[in-house]
Parts: sequence; structure tokens; C-alpha cells
Amino acid sequence: MGHDHQHPKQELDRLTEQLRRRDLKITGPRKRILELLRNHPHPMTNKEVYAAVGEACDLATIYRSMHMLEDMGMVKRFDFGDGVARFELVSEGGNDHHHHLICRQCSEIVEIDECFPSEFQDQIAAASGYREVTHKLEFFGVCPGCQSC
Repeated sequence: MGHDHQHPKQELDRLTEQLRRRDLKITGPRKRILELLRNHPHPMTNKEVYAAVGEACDLATIYRSMHMLEDMGMVKRFDFGDGVARFELVSEGGNDHHHHLICRQCSEIVEIDECFPSEFQDQIAAASGYREVTHKLEFFGVCPGCQSC
């Protein structure tokens, strides 16, 4: 899956050390956001993060922090076609490539680890003349819970 399951204290120390190396202050809200994303199984919206951290910080601080963490490559932004950005923590080394299956009715998210063989990207690159071809792919459907409604 997309999350590193090291000992919680060690993982949070690693994340805050990334901020320190860039001379960024380790504020309480930033630390709470990182810990929340580290423990959450799926990408979260800014409003979900805000609701989860409670009164620790305001919504504007959440937006600024997420933007900063994205610029630093510590979180990845997802757009599931509903106009709402979602964020997920990037694991150490960045080897967390996976896709999502999203319910069109209730927005439940399931992570999918299976992916296309790298040869497929190589074929696309060779045919088009492009280099460093990557992809983002999300799947949409109706979850079992919504099918019974």
C-alpha cells in the first residue's frame, strides 16, 4: 500500500527531520497534519484534515501547510474529478506508486497496488518520442454498499 508502517515515533521523527533540513519550523499544526496523514489509509481533503485536527489550527493554515508539504514532495495531490484536492503522505524513497478505485456515489476509496508493466510506458515513450513517461490512473465505480441502495 501507499503508507510506510515503521514504528510511529520513528516515522514522525523522519518526517519532521525533512522539514528541519529545509530550515522550516516544526509547528504544532504541521506535526499534527503529518501524523494524521501518516495514520490515514486514504487521501484526505483539506476539510477532512481540518475536522480531524480540531481547534489546533484554522483552515487557512491547513491549506498553506498542505501546499508547502506538496511543494516539498512530502505529500501527493490527487484529483478524483469532483473538484476537491486530496492529499496523501509520500513514503520514504517515493516507492508508493498505486492507484485508487473511487465510488461515484459515496466517494469511498480503495487502494489498488497492481499496475501496468513498465514495458507499457516504454512502448508509449518509444512510439511518441517522449522521455520519462509516467502515469496517473484512477478507477471509478459503484461500491457494494451503494449497489444495495
